[in-house]
Amino acid sequence: MEKRRLGRTALEVTTLSFGCGGIGNLYQAVTRDDAEATLQTAWDGGVRYFDTAPRYGHGLAERRLGDFLRDKPRDSYVVSTKVGRLLTAVPESEVPDYGFADPLPFRADYDYSYDGVMRSVEFSLARLGLNRVEILFVHDIGVLTHGAEENARHFRDLMDGGMKALDELKSSGAVHAIGLGVNEVEVCLETMARTPIDCILLAGRYTLLDRSAEKELLARCREAGTSLVIGGVFNSGILATGAKPSAHFDYEAPSEDIVRRVNGMEAIAGKYGISLAGAAMAFPMMSDVVATVLVGTAKPSSMKRNLDQFGETIPNAAWAELDALALRP
Repeated sequence: MEKRRLGRTALEVTTLSFGCGGIGNLYQAVTRDDAEATLQTAWDGGVRYFDTAPRYGHGLAERRLGDFLRDKPRDSYVVSTKVGRLLTAVPESEVPDYGFADPLPFRADYDYSYDGVMRSVEFSLARLGLNRVEILFVHDIGVLTHGAEENARHFRDLMDGGMKALDELKSSGAVHAIGLGVNEVEVCLETMARTPIDCILLAGRYTLLDRSAEKELLARCREAGTSLVIGGVFNSGILATGAKPSAHFDYEAPSEDIVRRVNGMEAIAGKYGISLAGAAMAFPMMSDVVATVLVGTAKPSSMKRNLDQFGETIPNAAWAELDALALRP
């Protein structure tokens, strides 16, 4: 599989990568065997970059990913995880519901401070069973997650302490790249105005349907030498399944306008003999600032389908028609 360089670092990642939210029991429980089979399908298809986070299954995804990778040559793959939340053991009766079925018995507390980042990395390595990760993302900083008042406090902690920790980890060679893992554009621009970062894992904001990042962020990344890792490429599923009754857009039922746009895109895909999902994965990769598209699933069959559709050739004539239906701020 093709690889692209991440920012101005020497690190390269495969253009299709695997997101571990699903194998952390996102929305529904997944057996260990199914999680391993899905990871194996990704590996067999050439995927060599895997992204995880303490949040996913309250540490479960990190454990499962580490178990899978343990017998693989360490220099043959790239791993990213995230900082910003610390896990604390709690009684079974007090495990919070963060949207993961049957998670490990921990709660997550936000901590973007210097000490919080350093502790988060140490705990993640223990769960992964690895002595290093290549990439660290600051997870879910931003108003969308915290609200304006709380985010101001967390952002101060990050700028005053957390980024210092990340810089030290990178300078020491403990990690190769640092950045943000978010699903809003504004905090990316605000962070880049304050400090250099190598990469941004941006979920759902530079997709075939949602072009929120197009107006300003792409140019800023190009200028700064910052790469985008595009997550949420199907906008919570609607660009994979089409606008069927059970489809979701940004984790909610789609509006009539979204349904109209997606139905139109699906018709265009049919006209050109391509899949809507294939076009959704191909779209971000046309940008020179995008290093990889991140897909997440807990089913081997879905991973195999993603691999097959990622290789589709999209006719040039299709792009103009699809672009006309995209959401732009």
